[in-house]
Amino acid sequence: MSVDLLDKLRRGLQTAAFCLAISAIQFAFQPVRGYEVPLVYSLFIGMTTWLLIDFGRHAWPSSRLTGWPQGFAGIALPVGGIALGYLAGTLGGDWWFGWSSWEGRGREDLSLSVLITAMAGITASYFFYSRTRRAWLEARVAEAQRQASESRLKLLETQLEPHMLFNTLANLRALIGIDPPRAQIMLDHLNSYLRATLSGSLAALHPLADEFARLQDYLALMAVRMGPRLQSRLALPAELGNVPVPPLLLQPLVENAIRHGLEPKIEGGQITVKASADHGTLLLEVIDTGVGMTSGAPQTRTGSGFGLTQVRERLAASYDGEARVDVESSPGAGVSVRIRLPLGPAAQEARI
Repeated sequence: MSVDLLDKLRRGLQTAAFCLAISAIQFAFQPVRGYEVPLVYSLFIGMTTWLLIDFGRHAWPSSRLTGWPQGFAGIALPVGGIALGYLAGTLGGDWWFGWSSWEGRGREDLSLSVLITAMAGITASYFFYSRTRRAWLEARVAEAQRQASESRLKLLETQLEPHMLFNTLANLRALIGIDPPRAQIMLDHLNSYLRATLSGSLAALHPLADEFARLQDYLALMAVRMGPRLQSRLALPAELGNVPVPPLLLQPLVENAIRHGLEPKIEGGQITVKASADHGTLLLEVIDTGVGMTSGAPQTRTGSGFGLTQVRERLAASYDGEARVDVESSPGAGVSVRIRLPLGPAAQEARI
């Protein structure tokens, strides 16, 4: 059984503060007895009750998931804890003052003490139960959101892969008849690309070096199709090669740059993909010298479900708002897309 001692300390301090409030109220109604008497008894009874309930709840297996026992145990625990806490706490207070509360005590005074203990115990138990229940529900919601994000990202991958594959096979079929050697080169690159894609799809994150290696195969495939009209440059510093990133993060941007930027340009152009560290963040840039975005239709560069919108959604799901995408375009001079990701421990703890 694993117990969060820091959480127990926090709950213990909250219980002690609650006991101080109860003793202050008692003193306000019975100032003749002085403040020390209600203070000592309140602390003894309250802290004993808290120890019995908060540590006792871990004895039931049903509390491991929800934080609180289920069924009859969930009711018996606070009732038994309050009763035993009152008895043990009263004995502790008697020991402190050197007298016995059970001798010569009026029935009215005893009833009032029991009533205060019961009300305070029920209130405190419900407070801690509510917080524990809320934390459990929040954890369940977060887990459901994480699974939904993973499903959404897997859906993007399943949409992206057939799209690229069908286009490549169509070009491969045309090359087989007119240029078999180039078709063989294209088939080798396709084989390498699909092998890397299969291994990458089995992990939520992979090294940035693997992402660049996959891009290199993809660009080689596109170079077979476009010939000298496509020039490319990949720049990855060695020290950033092991930084984890989600698979298929950059390919939608590269595909957009080729399809909507370089292919419509008669003379083609160059696409550059580079990575760098910039003030504690990982900066990824995809820059092309294509036709750029038209001022009236920036959506033409988002692609058919494989562009900037999908990349932004993926980063939002993976990095919980800590990543950013910036786009700059000059008509006729190309587009620059910059992605900033947390670097260091934050990158290692990406949610997927």
